Amino acid sequence: MKDLFHKLANKISTWTGTAQAFLLALTIVIIWGITGPSFHYSSTWQLVINTGTTIITFLMVFLIQNTQNRDGKAIQLKLDELIRTSTAARDSFMDVEDLTDEELAEIDSEFKRLRADLSPAASITKLHDKIAAEHKRRLSLRGRTSHAIGNFLKNSKD
Repeated sequence: MKDLFHKLANKISTWTGTAQAFLLALTIVIIWGITGPSFHYSSTWQLVINTGTTIITFLMVFLIQNTQNRDGKAIQLKLDELIRTSTAARDSFMDVEDLTDEELAEIDSEFKRLRADLSPAASITKLHDKIAAEHKRRLSLRGRTSHAIGNFLKNSKD
């Protein structure tokens, strides 16, 4: 039952995020608005759209919450794996989402102090160095790729 709900929730939440779903909802609202004069804008006419939107909203809250919980957990697991495999990261940050609000605030304060200790110039220089190193790495890869393509074309002519 759980597996069926997860699959259904994912499919519905994915579909409702599409342009087609939006256009369907918009079409329903337009049709409802156009039919107003035919029903003399009666209470029943208004009740139809109010009831429909309330039911859909009520059900979507649960579907969205389910998919957000799953996505959040998946992201948390991926981050835990990165922390676990990184030698520079602190393993104590795994499962940090289970800490109390006070403990999270304390860690946040620690990071604010660490950021404040870095001078803006040092931070920018460090970022600039990383960008330059990445640029150099990509140029190197591009050069190797161009060289390999040149050799391939030269060999294919022979």
